[in-house]
Amino acid sequence: MVKVGIIGGSGLDDPKIMDNAKEIEVDTTWGKPSSPLTVGQIAGVDVVLLARHGRKHQYSPTKVPWQANIQALKDQGVTHIIATTACGSLKEEIGKGHFVVLDQVIDFTKHRVNTFHEDFSPGLVHQPFADPFDEKLRGILFETGSELKIPMHEKGTVVTIEGPRFSSRAESFLFISWKADVINMSTATEVALANEAGIPYAAVAMSTDYDCWKEDEEAVTMDAALAVFKANASKVLDLLIKSIPKVGK
Repeated sequence: MVKVGIIGGSGLDDPKIMDNAKEIEVDTTWGKPSSPLTVGQIAGVDVVLLARHGRKHQYSPTKVPWQANIQALKDQGVTHIIATTACGSLKEEIGKGHFVVLDQVIDFTKHRVNTFHEDFSPGLVHQPFADPFDEKLRGILFETGSELKIPMHEKGTVVTIEGPRFSSRAESFLFISWKADVINMSTATEVALANEAGIPYAAVAMSTDYDCWKEDEEAVTMDAALAVFKANASKVLDLLIKSIPKVGK
């Protein structure tokens, strides 16, 4: 039976999108996840919602309990994960408010544990990671977003930085030279753990800014990014509500 985990980015963890929603407190072998889980249904499909940074956005990117979050969803029997995330654009054509269905990732984090396999005493583990995101889920997200007339990009490489600070201008140009398309502070860690957990994972990234590489734009600020994010949040909810029934089939 299909059960979809939703990992919400800033402000997109709204339990009102569910029927029969109820909140449950859980614990895992890796500690507590960043929020209670909200379980319910969307169009008859079982869903489990998790607030990545906590209900009050109290966890900085480095301090998110990444292992516990993925383990909590696995313990609930989640068969697929759809994640939402804000991002900065590293390309002119990815405008503010555009959505990118990520297909590749560069991990530029420095202080996180991004594996369940810190100890090899049970046996050697090296997870294949050539194509981190699930193609079927990616196809559903792109198709549905296009149907909803959302400005969609079918693929994109995300570079995940440690945060919580934004990039320096030199870093921004470095990431562009690496052929990254967007930048955020979450996806690389999350998708690596989902792959190790054996859960198909896809992420849709909403562009809120141009980081700091664009000479005719102000460098990104929190207030400016949040303004774009809030203006487009309803589109993400629509995308989830319309995509999940397709995942259920």
